[in-house]
Amino acid sequence: MNLAYIPSPSSGVIYLGPIPLRGYAFCIIIGVFVAVWLGGRRWVARGGRVGTVADIAVWAVPFGLVGGRLYHVITDYELYFTAGRDWVDAFKIWQGGLGIWGAVALGAVGAWIGCRRRGIPLPAYADAIAPGIAFAQAIGRWGNWFNQELYGKPTTLPWALKIDGDAAAGRVAGTYHPTFLYESLWCVGVALLVIWADRRFRLGHGRAFALYVAAYTVGRFWIEYLRVDDAHHVLGLRLNDWTSIVVFLGAVAYLVISAKRAPGREEVVEPAALEDGAESAEGEAKADGGTDGETEGETEGGTGGGDTAAGGTSAVSAEAEPSK
Repeated sequence: MNLAYIPSPSSGVIYLGPIPLRGYAFCIIIGVFVAVWLGGRRWVARGGRVGTVADIAVWAVPFGLVGGRLYHVITDYELYFTAGRDWVDAFKIWQGGLGIWGAVALGAVGAWIGCRRRGIPLPAYADAIAPGIAFAQAIGRWGNWFNQELYGKPTTLPWALKIDGDAAAGRVAGTYHPTFLYESLWCVGVALLVIWADRRFRLGHGRAFALYVAAYTVGRFWIEYLRVDDAHHVLGLRLNDWTSIVVFLGAVAYLVISAKRAPGREEVVEPAALEDGAESAEGEAKADGGTDGETEGETEGGTGGGDTAAGGTSAVSAEAEPSK
């Protein structure tokens, strides 16, 4: 008997007054806000405009959600398109099922569109939002806790996750490895690693993002190995394990090649921000010049007035002398 464990929520729905909000969706929304907020601060610190990250997120987030859902539906098509299944469920994203690989891939397409519209380089934008994406993943994984899904192998460890039995969902009651928690903590560590490395080595040209990808895939590999949910296997490994290996190698290769071809960090990430700064400086210079001119004119006018007054006094004295 396991005396210590992490309980699962009795319901996957959170009520904000009379408004029902699914825990999974709530976690995704909070994660997006955190990613945009942190990405915005990092972007401004690198010389970008306030609001640019949020404007591009308007493109990246919807693309990312669609990509994440597509990856999940394609790799787990039997959940929606086999006998006894309802294909309409493929559109019910609030019930869970987002593949990070598809979300990042198609989200990058949306970000690329947004960056082109703003005239800024995608790699610089990716570097700014990389830690925020990791934090968003850390928060989003708690949505799996609300849905009691994607847990690991049975265990009696004190931090085991208690799962309620549900024949319809294919769940067997028991205590299992809380893989959602493992990945959440790993993502927090990845975010902190990227922030530290970016400050220490001044990563640029997409290398902070590549570091995030490489570090995340390492954790995803061993966490994926613990999971017991149905998945496609290739040569004894789950499909997502193979994806982690391929993506990891690609990220490392990018880090090495990019460091050789474009060392250092971009000096300018958003040309429009420089123009704003130049216009502001010019306006301040004109304002200062106008103030100095007015002061100088007033001073000269005051001196002239003094000379006139002095001349007037001399004239009065000259006229007064004959009467003496």
